[in-house]
Amino acid sequence: MKHILIKYAIVLFAIFSIVSCEDVLDTEAKDAFAEDLIYSDPDQAERVVFTAYNSTESWSINRFQWWTFRVNIEGASWEGKFNFKDLDNVYKMRGGWSPSNSGLAFNNRWANSWDYVRLISEFLGKIDDSPAMQEDPDKVNVLKAEMQFLRANIYSKLIKYYGGVPIMENALGLEDEFNLPRNSYEECVDFIVRELDAAAAVLPETQPDAWFGRATKLAALAVKSRTLLYAASQLHDPSTVPNGPLYDYNKGSKWQDAADAAKAVIDLVGARDLIAVSNATEYQNLFLSENEDILFARSYGNLYAEMANDINTLPDQAQSPSGYGGWGLVSPSHNFALEFNMADGTTTDGPTFDASKPNDNREMRYYADLNYQGANFRGRPVDYALADNPSVATPNGLDSPEGLGNTLHTSKTGYNIRKFQDESLSALTDLSADRPYILYRLSEIYLNYAEAVYNLGDEDMARMYVNKVSNRALQPDITSSGTDLLEAIKRERRIELCFEGHNFFDERRWMNQDHIGGYDIKGLTWKKAADGSLSFTEGTVITRPWYDYRYYLPIPQAEIEKAPALEQNFGY
Repeated sequence: MKHILIKYAIVLFAIFSIVSCEDVLDTEAKDAFAEDLIYSDPDQAERVVFTAYNSTESWSINRFQWWTFRVNIEGASWEGKFNFKDLDNVYKMRGGWSPSNSGLAFNNRWANSWDYVRLISEFLGKIDDSPAMQEDPDKVNVLKAEMQFLRANIYSKLIKYYGGVPIMENALGLEDEFNLPRNSYEECVDFIVRELDAAAAVLPETQPDAWFGRATKLAALAVKSRTLLYAASQLHDPSTVPNGPLYDYNKGSKWQDAADAAKAVIDLVGARDLIAVSNATEYQNLFLSENEDILFARSYGNLYAEMANDINTLPDQAQSPSGYGGWGLVSPSHNFALEFNMADGTTTDGPTFDASKPNDNREMRYYADLNYQGANFRGRPVDYALADNPSVATPNGLDSPEGLGNTLHTSKTGYNIRKFQDESLSALTDLSADRPYILYRLSEIYLNYAEAVYNLGDEDMARMYVNKVSNRALQPDITSSGTDLLEAIKRERRIELCFEGHNFFDERRWMNQDHIGGYDIKGLTWKKAADGSLSFTEGTVITRPWYDYRYYLPIPQAEIEKAPALEQNFGY
C-alpha cells in the first residue's frame, strides 16, 4: 500500500466517521460528506478509496476492542487459544455464542462490515456522473474497480461468518426500505464473482512498488478463487446441516468453477515455483517484506502503524513470550503442533517421531512458525520450565510463570507464535520497514487448485500443485492417493497457511467437527531438575465444547429487532 495510505485513511476515517452505532442499514447520512469536494477531484475521490481499504483484514480481528486489537482469529481456531488469564470473553469458544454476545472478537463484525459496504456503495453510486470521472476517467475508473474489489472482499468475509446476507449494490436513500431480507448464499457468491470479474477487467495486473497494497487483477482473482473454493465445500452441500437457501451452493459445476478460478491466477503467474528457501530463517523472512508471492496485503512500516503509534498491535509485542517483554496473546496448542511433519515427511503418528523429544527432527516450518522449549529466539533459548528447586544454577525459566515480564502472559501450552516476528528489531516496540499483513498469496492459490482438481478426480494435478508448496518447505514429494491425498492437502493448508486466518474457516467448510469443538486443547508443562535436566507432562489446558450452531455466527439480536426481515442463523 502506498506508504502514506494509512495515514490518509486514518484522517479520513476520523473526518467521515463511517461507523454507525445506531443502525447497520441506517439511511441517514451521519458523516457529512462534502460531496462537492470529494467527487469533483480525482485526488479527493482517491482518499475515500484509501479509507475503504481499512475494511480489509489486519493483525487485528476487531479494531474497536482492546484485546481484539492485538489478535486475529487464530485464538478461535484449532491452532490455539487466547492466553491472558485464560479469558474466554474474547472469542467465547467455551461459553458459546448467542445473538446478544458472540465474544469481543465478533460482536462488531456485522455492523462494521455494513458501514464499509454503505461507504463503498455510496461512492460507486455517484462516481460515474462525477466531475472527477470527467476530469480523469482513466484514474477514476481504476478507483471504481478498487472499490468494487473491496466491497466484494467484504461480502466474501460476511458470507463466511453468516451465510447469505442482504445484497446492497446501491446506497439506500431516505425513501428506501431498509428492512431488507437476506439473499441466498448462492446469490451472494454470484454477486461477489460478478463484482470481482468487473474489477479484474480494469485493475492492473501488478502495482508499482510505491503502491504495494493496492488492489490488482491478481488480487481480485485470488478473492474469487477463495470464494468459489469455499462455496464448493461440504458445508454448503444441501445434504448437510445447516441447510437451506442461506447456506447451500448447489451448482453442478462448483468444483470446476473453483479450479478454473485458481487456474486463472496460475496462468497469469506462469505456474512458476514459489520463492525458494533453504532454511527456516529464509522462510520466516517471506512474511516480513514485499515479495512476488504476495498477491494482496496491507503494509505496515516506520511511517505508520494501524492506530497512531500503537506498536503493540504488531506480532513482536503481541505474540513474543513473556520473558522477552511480550504478551504471548495466543498460545498454539500441542494438538496443532503435532500437525507439523517430521523433516523426512512422515507424520507425528509415524515411527520417526519420538514423543519424549517433540521438538527434534521436525519439518522446517515448525522451527519458523513456533516458539517452543529451547527454541533459539532473539539471542537466547526460550525457557518455559519451572525449576523443582530454583537456584542460581537452575533458575526458573525466563518465560515460565515465575519468569520475567508480566507472568499473566506466560504460555499456557508450552508454545508461542514465531511466525511474523521480525527478530532483527532491537526492541519489541520498534517497527519493521513496510512489514506486510498478507491477505492472499500464491501458496494459497496452489493449494486451492490442488483441492479443487482433487475433487474433480485429477489426482496427478492435485499432487503436482500441493507439492509446489510442500517441496518449497523442504518436504519430500507427497505421493499418496485417494482420501490420503485429500488429507495431505488439508494438512498442507493447516501448516503452510497457519496463523493467517484460514484454519477457523477451513475446518468449518470441511465440517471437521473435531477441530471446531468437542476437544481438549493440549499443552506441555516443562520442569527443570536440580541437575538442569528437563522433562515435561502433556495435559489438558481447556476443553472446547461442541455446539451444533458453531458453523456460523449469530446475527446480532439488536439488528434483527431493527430489521425483522433478517432471518436468524441456524441454532440461535
